[in-house]
Amino acid sequence: MQTDVMHQQKSLVQPNGLHGELMEHAAGLPNDELFAQMIASQIDGTGALPPGLGLDENDFSVLLARHFPGVVLFIRCTSDNDDPRTLERDDVFGLLIEHRANMDVSEVWMAGIVTAACMANDHLWQDLGLWSRQYLSRLMTENFPSLAARNVKDMKWKKFLYKQLCEKEDIKTCRAPSCEVCIDYQKCFGPED
Repeated sequence: MQTDVMHQQKSLVQPNGLHGELMEHAAGLPNDELFAQMIASQIDGTGALPPGLGLDENDFSVLLARHFPGVVLFIRCTSDNDDPRTLERDDVFGLLIEHRANMDVSEVWMAGIVTAACMANDHLWQDLGLWSRQYLSRLMTENFPSLAARNVKDMKWKKFLYKQLCEKEDIKTCRAPSCEVCIDYQKCFGPED
């Protein structure tokens, strides 16, 4: 994947850098704060999202113009169309879309971004470039409320999403009769530092 990132805007002298600049221009729409954190983290090289938060250039440009009018970021990326995880991506994206709140178009972009982050290896909130797990819980609750409501035991979000996919396909991968007696309980429900 080749990337060319260029930020054209007045000098970023605000104490909060790009995040502060984005929030100064925020349109007051759902997901402004979450997108600002992810964009700032991605440009800063933290998190695991690819350029454009995993969206194509057009969708990223529309997201930026809608949520942060006046801020211009040029994100260029080319991706390999031969993705061995296409079916997995489609399943995760489909699960999220099935449970979207249907309150704002940004939920569709958020589903794509969360799907891209699920392909990485860290905790989902870290892969997204969010500042804490609480922001991820907010993201899930606001964008995919019926799905978030199923996470009654506060399972780690990435594990929870994949568990939902397994249950949807009636795949029983866990040998324990319930999570509470599983030897891997802490891997699924422990703190995410």
